Parts: sequence; C-alpha cells; structure tokens
Amino acid sequence: MAQSDTVDRILDAAEELFAERGFSETSLRMITSKAKVNLAAVNYHFGSKNALIHAVFARFLTPFSATLETAFDELEAKCDGKPATLNQTLWALTESAVRMPQRNEKGISIFMRLLGLAYTQSQGHLRKFLEQEYSEPFGRFMRLLKEATPELSSVDRYWRIQFMLGATAFTMSSSDALIDILENKLGVHTTVQEIAARLVPFLAAGMTAPDKMLVSAPARPAPVA
Repeated sequence: MAQSDTVDRILDAAEELFAERGFSETSLRMITSKAKVNLAAVNYHFGSKNALIHAVFARFLTPFSATLETAFDELEAKCDGKPATLNQTLWALTESAVRMPQRNEKGISIFMRLLGLAYTQSQGHLRKFLEQEYSEPFGRFMRLLKEATPELSSVDRYWRIQFMLGATAFTMSSSDALIDILENKLGVHTTVQEIAARLVPFLAAGMTAPDKMLVSAPARPAPVA
C-alpha cells in the first residue's frame, strides 16, 4: 500500500468516525479498524490522536483558506478602497466553501459537523491549533464583518457572529437531512448550493437587525417574615 494511500485511508476513517461519534468517543483502534491499517501506521504518520484531529481539519481548511484569501483579494479590489458590504463579505465566504473541490458530496456537511464538535466538546488543543494556523484568513473575515457593521457595538457583534456561526453549522451539517425532508414533504429537490444561497440573506438580516434593549425581569417582592 502506497504511503499517500495509507494516509488518506486513515484520514477518511477518522473524519467519518469523529463526525459520527465525536472526538473523545472515537478511539484510535476504531480508526485503524475502519481504515484497515495497524496502529503503528497511525503513530508513524501522525504521532498522536490530537495530531490526527489537527490533520483532519487541515485537509479541509488549508485549501479553503487559500481559496478564501483569493476571494477576499478579488472582493477588496472590486470595492476599490471602500468597505465591502455585509452581503458581499458573506457571499465571498460561502462561495469559497461551496465551490471548492470536494473529495465527496458530503464533504461540507461532515466538516461543519466536525467544526461544531470542536466548540461543543472539550478540545482546547484543537481550538488553539485553528487559531494558530488559520488566524490570518479568518481574522481578515472578522475585519470585513466589522467594517460592514460599524453600527454594532463589540458585544452585539460578538453575539450576532456566534448566532450566525450556529445557524450555519446546523444548516450545513444537516444539509443531507434537510434536502430529504424538503423532497419528502414538498416534492422539491434542492442542492447544497441552493441552501447556501438561501442562507446568506438570512444571516445578513440577522447581523443587521434593529437593536432591542434587553428588558430586565421585574424584581420579586421580598418574602414576608
């Protein structure tokens, strides 16, 4: 078995199992069994489970980051020194993900499921890895978002970005199920590209929705002695 084929088998198996079971619940023995390789091969090529997790993310994020940087270069050249609009910024991100060549038709949904797990499970090493390796393109995205929403306070922008990421992760990680439900319920077939096209204006509207002051709950009367 060629070395590159061994690495791909391990990464394919790890990606699928991590997405299905989570990081902590997936053992190296499960991965080697699915990949049909021995444990020594994993240790040789990756060194540790954490390094394997990093490699799974890098396989998607490294080419995506390059595509995204190109999209942002083109966007800023088109804007000719003026701030890009929120819709333009979100489209640059979304189109970079959707148009990037995928190893299989479920590539985006699997990756978005993994990204959601990275923030819901205790994977501090992974968050640190992502921040170190991909801070430049995603820092640029955050800067473009800030320039497109100058009316928002830092706190409001923080929360709206979290809500936007949550909606995106749920929608894109569940795209297969959502496509099946739409077809079964309404007899309409759709694609991942069409889902993204519907998602972008929704996200933009959420980011720019009118601010509403939080209303504190009325204080409870003191108990009678």
